[in-house]
Amino acid sequence: MPTRRQQLGKWGEDIAARRLVELGYDIVARNWRCAAGELDIIARHRGELVFVEVKTRWGGPPEESIGPAKQIKLVELARKYLQLKGVEEQPWRIDAVLVELDGDGHLVRLEVIESAVGE
Repeated sequence: MPTRRQQLGKWGEDIAARRLVELGYDIVARNWRCAAGELDIIARHRGELVFVEVKTRWGGPPEESIGPAKQIKLVELARKYLQLKGVEEQPWRIDAVLVELDGDGHLVRLEVIESAVGE
């Protein structure tokens, strides 16, 4: 049985995926895993492959959890994906979707940040 945190993460990823589709992203994969970790969403958008980190938080800014170590990890995972798929020359970026809920669980922010993490 999923924990409350896992349920929140899944809900956040679902709402993020819907929002990305509304914005013209084509979802390629969700929850892609390898030995090094997991990428929440992989999509195509305006000719680029996009690796999307989704952060969902109650009562606090979700972006606080995408610190320098997490950014390094995301770049590592993106490069691993490109290598394994044999598409290293494909233009790519890392976006973030920030999902913030108030103390009662109501959505107060759903923000897509393009190129949130640099190479």
